[in-house]
Amino acid sequence: MWPGWSSNNSRLYRKPEGEPELNWLLISCIAVGLAMDAFAVAIAAGLSIPDLTNRHVFRMAWHFGLFQFLMPIMGWAAGSTLLPYIKAYDHWIAFGLLVAVGGKMIHEAFSGDRAESTYDPTRGLMLVVLSVATSIDALAVGLSLAVIQVSIWIPSLLFGLVAAILTTVGARFGGRLGARWRSRAKILGGCVLILIGLRILISHIYG
Repeated sequence: MWPGWSSNNSRLYRKPEGEPELNWLLISCIAVGLAMDAFAVAIAAGLSIPDLTNRHVFRMAWHFGLFQFLMPIMGWAAGSTLLPYIKAYDHWIAFGLLVAVGGKMIHEAFSGDRAESTYDPTRGLMLVVLSVATSIDALAVGLSLAVIQVSIWIPSLLFGLVAAILTTVGARFGGRLGARWRSRAKILGGCVLILIGLRILISHIYG
């Protein structure tokens, strides 16, 4: 049996009587799994930005981490009554958003230098869309934790922190690759986003 979540961390979290125990290793594994899409999208975004700066990386890491923190809380608060409805459509929403953004990146890559100079996936609506698309699975996780009556606050904090860290790593890695493949980077980044969308869709349908 894994070490209890609350037994070694009583200062941070006191388990209410009757609430199931949750351990750090399990929550950490869930956090890394949830952050993988954010990591891959960050690589794609890093590829597509010609001159990646610390501000680009911070905006992406902050928003991806924030949404990964908030989505489980929203799911947990919604309760188990919404679980069947969200699980029926969440993968289609993520797929549609990622394909739309990836397609836009590929289209702009073929439309010349003007599009390249104005494109920034770390600003405005594009950033919100990517944040939602990479955190929808966390919404379902929050719902699942509500079903088994597990406290959501510490897991959500960990989900957000891990997502922010992996987003930073992914964006930096993508930026280095983009500097080498300047002319094809945005096309590659768009293809990566579309592939992530397909993976999410297929894993939910056949998983």
